[in-house]
Amino acid sequence: MEHLEPAAPTEPTASPQLVIAVDGLTLRRFAGEADLPEFFAVIEESVDHLRPWMPWVAEHSRAKTVEYLASRAERWASGEDFAYAIVLDGAIVGACGLYRREDSPAEVLEIGYWLHPAATGRGLATRAAAALVDQAFRLPGVEHVEIVHDPANRASGAVPARLGFTAHLRRPAGAVAPAESGEEQVWRLTRREGPGR
Repeated sequence: MEHLEPAAPTEPTASPQLVIAVDGLTLRRFAGEADLPEFFAVIEESVDHLRPWMPWVAEHSRAKTVEYLASRAERWASGEDFAYAIVLDGAIVGACGLYRREDSPAEVLEIGYWLHPAATGRGLATRAAAALVDQAFRLPGVEHVEIVHDPANRASGAVPARLGFTAHLRRPAGAVAPAESGEEQVWRLTRREGPGR
């Protein structure tokens, strides 16, 4: 299995880049209402694929998508989360982002990601996550990046394994999506000290 290393960051920044180009893939900050038709359609086409693992799919609607997109700029500005559209060949094929959990220390950011089913199995989530690791460690005070998933979701768990994350801990979690097991696997990558960091 290929082992990918996130790029070493350069100068610290107050927030991540608005647009990230990586290996034929583009991550770009959501453009609010302008993204609604395309993003809503991508979610609609992905509902059956996402439903087993993503609790929010149970409440998916056009109104919820409008609400989600409308809140992105404010949440970005506050540093609560940095959400990106994953764009391939000019089309949105999923979403990803860096998030601060309310119950996590300030030095920890979490990465989340999902893809349209037609975009899976091509390493896109791994490339997107690697780019987000790079961005996270450019932010002041961030020492750890985590990826959290249900242990039964092996496809999601393959991403941190490829990127050199360590299986940090397992903890109980409410099984709120149909396929969830009632546990969460937490993977962690710690900022490396020394040259290049």
